[in-house]
Amino acid sequence: MGMNEITEYSFYGLSFLAIACAIMVVLSKNPVYSVLYLIMTFFAIGGHYLLLNAQFLFAVHIIVYAGAIMVLFLYVIMMLNLNKDSEPRRALITRLGFAIPAGLLLLVLVGSLRASSEMSATIGSNIGLVENLGKVLFKDFLLPFEISSVLFLAGMVGAVLLGKREVK
Repeated sequence: MGMNEITEYSFYGLSFLAIACAIMVVLSKNPVYSVLYLIMTFFAIGGHYLLLNAQFLFAVHIIVYAGAIMVLFLYVIMMLNLNKDSEPRRALITRLGFAIPAGLLLLVLVGSLRASSEMSATIGSNIGLVENLGKVLFKDFLLPFEISSVLFLAGMVGAVLLGKREVK
């Protein structure tokens, strides 16, 4: 079994896991289970980033989405007291109205993936490595990077001053 076959089987396995978990997000009755399935979907998508040799995107994706955003979702779900009585039952025509645009979006995504597979053959294998990102960031974009760090520092100082209590 060659390396290309392992990569191909990994891609199909991660794709199946991502699609199955995404479907379970929608079909799950319990909102907490939906969030947990969404976390599993994000990890499967992160696995695709690793297969594409984009380790930095994988790390940022896991930290930002599976970490921070999902904690926020869980917090909001637990703060809302969701009862079955408060959830309205949608009519069949409304559900069909949601399914048709979703199907059209799926067709567009499949078409764009088919077009991008032809383009990916021309891209080198070093795209997405953290080393290359660092070289470009600190060589070509050093001034905008430093300006953004000063802006972040000013934002943090402003947040501390706004959150500080007045001492009487």
